[in-house]
Amino acid sequence: MSLSFFAPCPRGLEPLLVQELQQINALHIKLTHGGVAFAGDLALMYRANLHSRIASRILLKLNQGGYRNEDDIYNLASRTPWSSYFTPDHSIKVEVNAIKSPLRSLEFITLRIKDAVCDYFRDLMDRRPSVDTATPDVRIYAFITEFDCTLYLDTSGEALFKRGWREDKGRAPLRENLAAGLIMLSGWKPTQPLFDPMCGSGTIIIEAGLMAANIPPGWQRHFAFEQYHGFDKTLWQKVLNDVKIDKTPRAIYASDISAYAVKDIEHNLGRSGLPFSVAFEQQNVLDAMPPGKDGVLVCNPPYGERIDVTTSEEYAVFFKQWADHLKANFAGWNAYILTSDRDTPKYMRLSPTKKTPLYNGALDCRLFEFKMVQGSARKEKPAE
Repeated sequence: MSLSFFAPCPRGLEPLLVQELQQINALHIKLTHGGVAFAGDLALMYRANLHSRIASRILLKLNQGGYRNEDDIYNLASRTPWSSYFTPDHSIKVEVNAIKSPLRSLEFITLRIKDAVCDYFRDLMDRRPSVDTATPDVRIYAFITEFDCTLYLDTSGEALFKRGWREDKGRAPLRENLAAGLIMLSGWKPTQPLFDPMCGSGTIIIEAGLMAANIPPGWQRHFAFEQYHGFDKTLWQKVLNDVKIDKTPRAIYASDISAYAVKDIEHNLGRSGLPFSVAFEQQNVLDAMPPGKDGVLVCNPPYGERIDVTTSEEYAVFFKQWADHLKANFAGWNAYILTSDRDTPKYMRLSPTKKTPLYNGALDCRLFEFKMVQGSARKEKPAE
């Protein structure tokens, strides 16, 4: 039986998510703003949760209908077969997102959907589920447009960027699915050296290691679908058994000026399950030398003590110094820098060969690509 799904993801990474879904043979793939709709069977839903490095969740579409007011949405939720998936013994949480909806209060819509689910079970079983907004067993999502409401059941549980290995997020955490997107956009291949000289807690290099080892991002965690009615344990085990881990050592390197960050990355690497070692050390990025003749540098530079700057003026000076260091020592490398500061290329006096709009949470960012050659010079034009 074909089921309909929607996978939200960080804005700007939708095309990468399309590629992932194509690789697992999803059907009817449709890219939308902030995610991708697709269809498939139960096995595909299991594979999407296990293997997607980009999706934030995999949502199962349960019902859709038009509305004119909150009562219409209540009635739509009342007609949805919730008991086919969970029982009143499960706790629930309802989340609502809307675009161009004429209804004034999302909080009131959320309350009406919650009431509909509870009334559904009370009428059917004389019991109702409890509400848990912190750690619910079941997450229900409603997406409301100007004319329609669509109801989804979350099949993932915790957001998919929570891989299961992270405990310490450092002072400037980067979500794992965005880190995976940076690596994919860089075009890095596991046969090339990869270096993050401002690694923080190691998100970028650990994501790269998991990719190189063919370890699914969901390998160390559980999913909401495991507790729903209809969970096929034999089919799920088959999906897990299809995974073939590659233990080939890879040239992946990391460094950071912060001793706290280095402790974090050591701890996180130990929990990551990588079948090979990653070289890391504490050092100033201005002292970091290339760990190979050519390769790919990917980083998300922070403000503050990890690069020893606190003001915008110091930030500009730092980037000029770093650019000089890159030009002098990293010829032959491609550098990918994620930042919310559009003036970064101006500070570096380098012209990016590519600029990719991305969002780090709500932060509007750019991933700048710089192809490093000896003595690279910037053409005098402002960054977009």
